Amino acid sequence: MSAPLDPGRRSELVATLATVRGRLTDACAGVNRDPHTITLVAVTKGFPVSDIASVASLGITDIGENRDQEARAKIAELNASTWPMPELRWHFVGRLQTNKCRSVARYAHVVHSVDRVEVAAALAAGATRVQRHLDVFAQVSLDDDPTRGGVVAAELPRLAEHIAGQQSLRLLGVMAVAPLDADPAPAFERLATIAAQLRVEHPEAGAISAGMSADLETAVRYGATHVRVGSALLGRRTPTFG
Repeated sequence: MSAPLDPGRRSELVATLATVRGRLTDACAGVNRDPHTITLVAVTKGFPVSDIASVASLGITDIGENRDQEARAKIAELNASTWPMPELRWHFVGRLQTNKCRSVARYAHVVHSVDRVEVAAALAAGATRVQRHLDVFAQVSLDDDPTRGGVVAAELPRLAEHIAGQQSLRLLGVMAVAPLDADPAPAFERLATIAAQLRVEHPEAGAISAGMSADLETAVRYGATHVRVGSALLGRRTPTFG
C-alpha cells in the first residue's frame, strides 16, 4: 500500500505551480496568445513518484522523463500504488538511442527527441510491435553541439518525411533546446522560422516544443506550444529517485 502524500510537499508544489502558471499567463498576454493553448510538461527526472502524484492531483497530467529505466520504474510504481490517479500522458524528453526505442515505445505517448532517421525507424518498429501510435517531435539543433542532440536544419526535411511516412508515428512538429549561456531569443526566433518552413510540407505538424524553467517566456513569444518545466515547478532540492 502506498504511503500517503506529504501535505507539506504538496503545498510547495501548489505555490510553484501557481508561479509557473502566472509566468505562462503573463507571457501569453504579451503576445496575445491563449495560455490554454500551451501544454505544460512537468519534467520529473530524479524526483519521486509521490511528486508525480501530487502534480497530477493539481491538474498537470503531462509528465516528462529523460531516462528510460527511470521512467519504466516510476510507471510500475504508480501502477502498483493506491493513489487515485488521473490518466497521465508520458513524454520522453531525453536523448534517445536506438536500443532504447522498443522500450520507450511501450509507454510513451509523446517523444520529443527524435533527431535521426534510425531513431524514428526504431520507434516506429517498437510501436508497431505493441500496436500503439506515438506522437513525435523532430529535434532540431540550434547550436550544432552534437552532445545535446538535434538534427541540423538542412537535414530536417528528410527526417520529417521519414517520420510522416511511418504508420505508427505522427509528426507533431519541432523541438529544440536553447544554446547554453546565450540569449535564447535568436535561437527560438530561428526555430519559429524552421517550424513555419516545415508546415509548408507538413501542415499538420504545427507544434513547437521549446522553453524550460529559465526561458519559457521567450519560447512562448516565439510560438512554443509545449514547455518542459522541471526546476521551476519541482524546485532545486536534492532529487530522491535513483
